Amino acid sequence: MTAAAHQISLTIPVLQTGRLVLREPREADFAALLAFNDSPRASFVGGGAPRQQVWRGLLANIGHWALRGYGFYSVETKAGDFVGRVGVICHDGWDEPELAWHLFDGHEGRGYATEAAMAARDDYRARISPRPPISYIAVDNPRSEALALRLGAVRERTLNDAKGHHHVYRHPASEVPA
Repeated sequence: MTAAAHQISLTIPVLQTGRLVLREPREADFAALLAFNDSPRASFVGGGAPRQQVWRGLLANIGHWALRGYGFYSVETKAGDFVGRVGVICHDGWDEPELAWHLFDGHEGRGYATEAAMAARDDYRARISPRPPISYIAVDNPRSEALALRLGAVRERTLNDAKGHHHVYRHPASEVPA
């Protein structure tokens, strides 16, 4: 006799901006995540991980959505090009949620990260909490620091801990005019 299958229902909002679609993570994203992991662009987010760890990261993101109701969105252009991931995450042991982003090679410098981060941050505020998230940014990542500043974030402190040597930026409590 076969036991009945258990189904977990999960609803992840789809956000649209002028040029982008922020959508749920999919198994089809895995190849691009592997390529990102093996690129120099992943150095600030623990790149160079074994294939199985990248797979677990994809599954962990889906689980994060299931447990907390927020996580990384997969970001596509309206033409369907998968350009990166942006969202709010708060892993076990973290003291507060982090707005984080990473774009894949060849998609930087077009404003995609800013556009997607603003949409993800606004969605988090509207659905989850008005409390402003933080962003951990490696001290040697000036492009990411510039993005945090464009988003209206302010550097609060610098830490040197298990996550590395990074600045902590606090995002504003309400929208910053463009």
